[in-house]
Amino acid sequence: MKLSKKGKKYKEAVTLVDREKYYSPTEAIQIIKSMPKAKFDETVEVAVRLGVDPRRADQQVRGTVVLPHGTGRTVKVAAFAKGEKAKEAEAAGADIVGAEDLAEKIQGGWLDFDVTVATPDMMSIVGKLGRVLGPRGLMPNPKAGTVTMDITNAIRDIKAGKVEYRVDRTSIVHVPIGKISFEEEKLLENLKALLEAIIRARPVAYRGQYMKSISISSTMSPGVKISPQSVILFISK
Repeated sequence: MKLSKKGKKYKEAVTLVDREKYYSPTEAIQIIKSMPKAKFDETVEVAVRLGVDPRRADQQVRGTVVLPHGTGRTVKVAAFAKGEKAKEAEAAGADIVGAEDLAEKIQGGWLDFDVTVATPDMMSIVGKLGRVLGPRGLMPNPKAGTVTMDITNAIRDIKAGKVEYRVDRTSIVHVPIGKISFEEEKLLENLKALLEAIIRARPVAYRGQYMKSISISSTMSPGVKISPQSVILFISK
């Protein structure tokens, strides 16, 4: 019964979208919000297909952006730090702070956190956790701002809604921009912040059309295509 009910809602949602049409960002979010709702607060995600070749070192697209209204998700942060930096991490809101003891806990199978941050001097300890953290996308990285001496701001930004974007091997960037319960204006502002960041991250070496396609969807909905041409006008407002 559950499967048929889910199928019915999806079919209803599909009728609200012209799969051949490209919408403006505002129209796309209005359509997503008008679709039948699931029994939970769905995540709204953006998928951007870029023209870059991720196999080339000079065409990597990766960075972070603090969404103005956060993601709507409570993020648990594990911080590797010692001494005063450990105190700073605790004061900034880290959910767990440690060094060798934290590494042992993780090696033992504990992974109840969403993001890992570390001060540079802790990387000799964190590096040994590569096989555990790496495949799960939890390894701290200087490019993502999660290996830093400014651990206070790193943690506060993450708690405030900082997200990482990174082109995958199929040249697509997938990023959550909030929850379906967010007001339309908040989703639009988060979307604008993300698209601006991706545009700023365009590799200098790349020539050609950068944004090939953009789609927005919620957890249980079909995707709604956004016109890449409309993005320029959208972010210039």
